[in-house]
Formats: sequence, structure tokens, C-alpha cells
Amino acid sequence: MKIENIKTLGQLKESGFKSKSIKDELRDNLRTKISKGEDTFTGIHGYENTVIPELERAILSRHNINLLGLRGQAKTRLARQMVNLLDEWIPVVEGSEINDDPYNPLSRYALNLIEEKGDDTPIAWVHRSARFAEKLATPDVTVADIIGDVDPIKAANLKLSYADDRVIHFGMIPRANRSIFVINELPDLQARIQVALFNILQEGDIQIRGFNLRLPLDIQFVFTANPEDYTNRGSIVTPLKDRIGSQILTHYPESVEIAKTITQQEAKLDTRQSDLVYVPEMAKDLLEQLSFQARESEYIDHKSGVSARMSITAFENLLSTAEHRALRSGDKETLLRLSDFIGVIPSITGKVELVYEGEQEGAASVAQTLITDAIKTLFPEYFPKIERLEKEDYKSPYQELVNWFFEESAFELLDDVSEKEYKAKLDGIPPLNELIKEYQSDLNENDQYFMKEFLLWGLVEFKKLSKYRLSEGFRFKDLYGSYISDL
Repeated sequence: MKIENIKTLGQLKESGFKSKSIKDELRDNLRTKISKGEDTFTGIHGYENTVIPELERAILSRHNINLLGLRGQAKTRLARQMVNLLDEWIPVVEGSEINDDPYNPLSRYALNLIEEKGDDTPIAWVHRSARFAEKLATPDVTVADIIGDVDPIKAANLKLSYADDRVIHFGMIPRANRSIFVINELPDLQARIQVALFNILQEGDIQIRGFNLRLPLDIQFVFTANPEDYTNRGSIVTPLKDRIGSQILTHYPESVEIAKTITQQEAKLDTRQSDLVYVPEMAKDLLEQLSFQARESEYIDHKSGVSARMSITAFENLLSTAEHRALRSGDKETLLRLSDFIGVIPSITGKVELVYEGEQEGAASVAQTLITDAIKTLFPEYFPKIERLEKEDYKSPYQELVNWFFEESAFELLDDVSEKEYKAKLDGIPPLNELIKEYQSDLNENDQYFMKEFLLWGLVEFKKLSKYRLSEGFRFKDLYGSYISDL
């Protein structure tokens, strides 16, 4: 019998429907997916061999779960995707506030209705997408918000005594009966509120204002927490931790390739941007390296973490910088330039927590340092390593390029030059072209221009050239000539 034809309790019984707990729903559907070799959590990269297997084992064990990790590690997304493991539709007593199971009613409303109408009790169907509730834990959350309280207005309207349990207004958790309930940033919840969760987690019942209620709620709890919160703002009280079945540690992407995949998936781009701006693969690598450098930087608080959102917003800003430049110059197409990375600084400054030394340097200065450190880190992967000390008879592969800058008074790459001028400027340095031809000959022509600029910036970081920021662009000079000019 189709569910649209099942509208009463009697018809539900005739259909042979059997109810099960939410934890059994999750477990059974997960077993089916694993047996068929299907992905259980999609669009979440880098967790295939770490977090996801642990989460699957916790679901098979029917555990309530705590996802513990720094910000931007897809904790909430994992919790939301658990909805896909629920049965598509479940029946409830129509009009019930707490999704009463027609076979096992809990509320006074459902019990009275079934007693009155029997098999004619009306049934409604709830889709799995509606079986997810989420609450951000903040210090102002009360027991009434999440558990419930006596409602004096309801008592007055119904002319009931406060001793009657029909005056109770259910909070978020009872209303999420037979659903997944997520509490984000659990340590921010006041200790007395955490204590109110003890009975729900262990025995499944709730207590409201002294009412002796036995409501064995059927809820899959998922908590998220940041380990830094344990010392900064609060902690998870020990008895509550003891009642959470599995605690799963999340982590940041372990490679640039995984980070790139996440950024490309999550970045919100206008198709006109994608059509206008050509982005070399090398530029994507460099962008992701910024986050890896930030997580190791002495200026940034490691315990606070560097969210994956930093790379995502930085990529969006990077393309917008190139788009803005192309619109000003009138170019119909443009190559992403390394100088466009100056445009990602606003995406970095708001995403990192600085330690004292970082505050002294300033957020913008730290962001610029991350860009130069990322260039320095990646440089040896593409060009011969530059040693700090070189033997007297050693001929550096970069010597001719350095000599070219020594003979030229200055070389400027301005921010808003047209695409034609930009290419002509870089093509006008013969030793630079020779180095690219020798070490990066496999690159296509568009990628070569980004690599040329990358080589110049890399030589600056390894003290072979000097670079100055002008109001409208960058000036490159040989190191000693600029030193003499300063004198």
C-alpha cells in the first residue's frame, strides 16, 4: 500500500508497517549502503580513511556522537548528512507536537486521540529532510529552550491547573523526537544546561518543572566541539562526556591536492568569472599552501586553527581581483597573475587568530608573510634549489637573469596593465624565458606566464633580486644595485 493511501492507524496496521528506533534506522540503512559499496558521506574529502570509518562504526554501535575538532573541519556537514541514512518517510500521529509514533505514543495528546478514535486515528507522514534539528550552544540558552517549561498562557486559555501536564510547552529536544538533534559548540552550553541532558542521553526521558513525566524520547544526538573551547570559554562536564558513546576527532586536509578539491567544490563563482579568468594549476597549489603555512606560522594561534573556509574565500577573492583588473583594462580574457594574490589579504586577516607577536606585526603584514612563505616553500619543487652559501666556482643557473636586472635600471609590473602589456613585459626578459624553457617546458603557454612571475618572486625570497611595492604595482631590481641606490 502506498503511503499516500495510508491515512489512519488502522490502514497503517493493515500495511504491515513496523516502526523502529531512529538509531536502528540509521544502522540498518548504513548496513545496506556499506554492503552495496555506496558512499555514505559525499562531498567530504580527506576523511575516507580516518573520520568517516569511525563515524560509521559509531552509527553501527547506536551511539550518540561528539565530533571534536578545530573550526572549518566539516563537523556540522557530517552531522547534516546523517539525515540521508534515515528512512525516507515515517508515520506520526497527525497534529502531534513531538512526532508521536502511532504504535508507541508518548504525549497526552496522542494517547487521548488514539484512545478516542482507535483505528480511525489520523496519520501524517514526515519526510527525512524534516527530521533534523540544530541548536548553536550559546551562554543564554535555557532549560526551557531545549527541554521545555510550563506555559501560563496555555494554562489560562485551556483553564487548566498548573498541576496538569497539558500546560507544558515542549522545548526543542522533545519536538525533535524521532529525529537527529545537533548541538553545535557544546562547551559553550552552561554546565547546568548540560546537566539537564543527563537523563535524556542515558534513560531517554525528560523532567520539566517537577512533573513526573516518562517520555522515552527517541533521538540521535550529535554534538560538535572545538578543543580550544575547553580552555577558552567552558568545558563539557565529565558525566555528560561519559554518556556520549563515541568521540570522533576531525582534522584538516592532509595534502594540497585534497585541499584543492575542497576549495573547487565549495567556492561560489559567477560563471562570467570562470569564463573571463584563466587560473593555472600552479596558482591553485600556491593558494592552498597559504593555509598550510598559516597552520605552522609563529604569528598565528595554532590551537584556534585555520579554517578551510580561508582557502575558499581567498580563491573567490583571487578571481575577483583578476576580474576587477580585466574590467578596468577592457580585456575580454585574462590570465591570473601572481600579483593578484595581494587581493586575498582581506580573506586571510579575518580568518586567523594572531598570537602576541602576530598582533605586533599586524594582520595584513602577517598575511603578506604567508604569501611569500608559500612561494618560498613551493619554489624548490619547480626550479633548482638556491643554497644560502654557494661555492666560488659554482655557476648559478639564475646568474644571467640576475645580471639582466643589474643592467636594467628597473623593471615594473603594474597592477592594471592590459593582458597584452603584461605578456610583453615578461617576454621581454630573455634569461627568464630561457629558464622557463629549460625547467618548465611542459607547461602550456598560459601557465608559463604565471610561472615566470613566480620565478621572479621566488628569487626575491631567496635574496637574488629585490622587490618593492609601488602604489600601482611592483618593481623588481637586482639586489646589490638597489642596496647601493639606498646608500
